[in-house]
Order: sequence, then C-alpha cells, then structure tokens
Amino acid sequence: MTEPLIELQGAAVRLGSRTLWSDLDLRVVRGEFLAVLGPNGVGKTTLLKVLLGLVPLSAGTVRVNGAPPRLGNHELGYVPQQQAFDRSLPIRGRDLVRFGVDGHHWGLPRHARAIQERVDEALRAVGASAYADAPVGLLSGGEQQRLRIAQALLGDPKVLLCDEPLLALDLASQRGVTRLIDERRRQSGTPVVFVTHEVNPVLPYVDRILYLVSGKWAIGTPEEILTSERLSDLYGIEVDVIKVRDRYLVVSAEDELPTEPGAHAHHGHAY
Repeated sequence: MTEPLIELQGAAVRLGSRTLWSDLDLRVVRGEFLAVLGPNGVGKTTLLKVLLGLVPLSAGTVRVNGAPPRLGNHELGYVPQQQAFDRSLPIRGRDLVRFGVDGHHWGLPRHARAIQERVDEALRAVGASAYADAPVGLLSGGEQQRLRIAQALLGDPKVLLCDEPLLALDLASQRGVTRLIDERRRQSGTPVVFVTHEVNPVLPYVDRILYLVSGKWAIGTPEEILTSERLSDLYGIEVDVIKVRDRYLVVSAEDELPTEPGAHAHHGHAY
C-alpha cells in the first residue's frame, strides 16, 4: 500500500456552534488527483487551510507527508483563487514568481543567481517566459494563474493544493491551467487537491471526488459520486444528475439546491 501524503482520520472542523464537516477519513496518495466539490460555505477552502496549518482540527488527526501540518511548509505548493491585480501594480511576472522563494526555507537556494535560475526554470515549465518581464496587472487572468502555478512549484512541493484556480478564467485558460497542474502530477507524482465549483474542466484528470454538503461528505470516483442517488442523499432533497457528452449537469425541482458559478438556472448547475 502506497503511503499517503495526506491523511485525515476522524477529522472535524467546527466554527462556533456550526460543524463544517466531521468524522472525515481521507487518504491521498502519490500521483492522485482529488477534486473537492460542494456549494459555498461547506468548508472546501477550510480543508486546504487545515493542510496548510492555518486552521486547527476540532477533532481527529491530520498528517501531511508524514508530519502534522505546519505554517510555512515548503513541501506544500499552493495555488490560490484567481484575483485580478491592479493594472498599475509595478511588479513583473518574474517578481510574482520569486515571492515563492523564502531563503529560510530548507531546500531552496539562498544565492541570488541560483534563485534567478530556479525562477527562470519555473517560468519555462508553465510557458510564461515570454511575459516574465511584463507588469502582472496587464496580463490576462490565464497568464496570471500560470505565474501563480510557477510560484507554487518553485520549492519542488510534495503536494499541490489548488483553491478554485479556474474561477473567472475563460474555457481555453481553464484547460491550459488544468493541463499544467496535471503535467506536474504525472511527471513528479505530486498529488493534487483541487477545490472547484466546476468539475467538468478537470474531469479527464480526476481520480476521486470529495463532495461536501452541509456537514456531510462522500468520497469516491466521479462515477460513484456524481449520481442522482448519491447527491440526493447528501443534499437531503431530490436531485437529478444528467450526463451529456461527458459533462455533468445537476438539477433539482426544489429551490434548496445551492446554485454555483456557471449555473444555467437557479435550480441547477453544470458540473
């Protein structure tokens, strides 16, 4: 059995009187692509914060690469949500990538030339060399996300955590960003935990889905989780899952189904 790089046992997070999720058992092994799905406010981003050492568990245990989570762990690469930079921001693409270097991190070069070489290598890896010296505020959302991925890969992480990295990107950029992350996984065996509202762009790469809804959760392959029966059980209402040409659409006749970005109507949404 491959040793898990992420392992949670009986894990729970409570905020005040509210339980985001509890009794969560999860193992993510080398080379695995795990998509984390669910409506807003169910604790998807909080799961990443637990792994990053930013939020403590209320119960249970968590280990990342065999050790408890800790702040500033260079073994984790983190790709945040896409947020547009101010157009007048005077930093260049390579400056943004270089922010991923902390000379105090073990395993990262301290010499300026070595750091520059590592930054250039990361820029090449994500296809961003051509705009490395452009102001980041003038770059497209897809170009900015490529730079964030380069920053996340700079420390040669053992695990890659992605928090809705496709938000506000057009379809071509979504595909490009997802392909980059998947290339890293295949080449280095780096497992990916990918929080997303929209699973269709990443479906070709996903091994398993962790689906969170109102304190409940389910883990399995896309075929196991994205079914009318499984989601109806999770949401506690009647939900229909329709598959059209390898795309999933989740529909409910009841208004209680939370809508998500990309929804075609207020009763349903595409996955």
